[in-house]
Amino acid sequence: MSASLNAAVATAAVATDTAAIDTAASAVEPLAVLGRDVTVPLVTGGEVSYAALDYAASAPALQRVWDDVAAYAPYYGSVHRGAGYLSQLSTDLFEQSRVTVAEFLDCRPSDQVVFTRSTTDSLNLLAAVLPADCQVFVFETEHHASLLPWTNARVTYLNAPRTPAEAVATLERALAGRDPYGPALVCVTGASNVTGELWPVKELAAAAHAHGARIVLDAAQLAPHHPVSVRELDVDWVAFSGHKLYAPFGSGVLAGRADWLQEAEPYLAGGGASRKVARREDGGVDVEWHTTAARHEAGSPNVIGVYSIASACRALTEAGFENLVERERHLIAKVREGLGEVPAVRVLSLFGDDAPRVGVISFVVDGWNSSHFAAALSAEYGIGVRDGLFCAHPLVRTLLGSEPQAQGECGAPEAAPGERSLNAIRVSFGAGTPDEHVERFVRAVGELVADGAKWQYRTEEGRCVPAV
Repeated sequence: MSASLNAAVATAAVATDTAAIDTAASAVEPLAVLGRDVTVPLVTGGEVSYAALDYAASAPALQRVWDDVAAYAPYYGSVHRGAGYLSQLSTDLFEQSRVTVAEFLDCRPSDQVVFTRSTTDSLNLLAAVLPADCQVFVFETEHHASLLPWTNARVTYLNAPRTPAEAVATLERALAGRDPYGPALVCVTGASNVTGELWPVKELAAAAHAHGARIVLDAAQLAPHHPVSVRELDVDWVAFSGHKLYAPFGSGVLAGRADWLQEAEPYLAGGGASRKVARREDGGVDVEWHTTAARHEAGSPNVIGVYSIASACRALTEAGFENLVERERHLIAKVREGLGEVPAVRVLSLFGDDAPRVGVISFVVDGWNSSHFAAALSAEYGIGVRDGLFCAHPLVRTLLGSEPQAQGECGAPEAAPGERSLNAIRVSFGAGTPDEHVERFVRAVGELVADGAKWQYRTEEGRCVPAV
């Protein structure tokens, strides 16, 4: 590559190559994210800065990521498709982003990093390349992204464990009874998107390998909060999404062993996945597919989304996960202590109060439908949380059990015949969350429970909204 092209790449990554984030400040202050100065109206009058406490759904973009993307945007060009200057530059950024992600995940030298649209897309890709007659083992506690893709395999769904040790023992029993000669895959989350609890990934990986199975880690909720090392955890694949890692634009990652990826038909057939295509005399076509990651990246890739993931990986690494984890523990303690002071609140948990967790906490409030409560947090306090079953229906139903839920209240989701209406509230936060946001949330929960809502609400298209 020419010196001038190298210079352009350096310009595009200006935020990366200039002064890095001050790690000392990162230990105390939240990282800068977009939207931190946005104000929203309150139904009771006035405005307030928006408290984004729904990181588990989509985290706000880091300012660093936005700056990197803005610096690159004028140089945008087609990837792997052109001889022009901008195409070459974009290809260089795209492939360098692959290296950055591999380093962020501490991948093995032989691993492949495939760029996808999301965690869901990554796990569906892996499901599509499973060897014939593969057995899949997955806990019922998984997010739907990792619970549902395995339709073409023999799937064993494992019951929700109540301790990390029980999770390992449950998996070992299931694997001990499997067909010992065929391929097998275990799919497990790193951190629950419902309870935030950390799963014993390393121990589960050891159990899988001891029984001749492979393991894929759903790191969608883990990677934004903790370092993820493919080698240390000894997982075969890891999947995560950019939009939960402070990187918008709809990209994801599947990283890990190359053999199953290379041996399977491409996930999508088209340009980029094909190395050579030729007509046959009988009128058909012969195709030679790539054996690199490109085999499963057909079509024009989302270079901006990919570059934003790489930027987020660099930003989190430079900020220092030790600092980020320490700050998040501080916020978790604030929230749990505050909720613990409200007797009407029950926090949902599989492994118990002392289980290590990331900044994801779900709960229910006696006397309130969760949709109504979440609507009041938004309309009266400017706080954004999530309510419902969080795309993890079996897990939330297990956690709620026989928990009484108010029927017919504003926003109460319709239940199937013979079932009760079930939903919960989830608050989630991370590297960009200031103390004031969680303090306002805790105060709002206490006031709503003590005094009730200040406004009337109605159901509109299944959602609870302020009545006009």
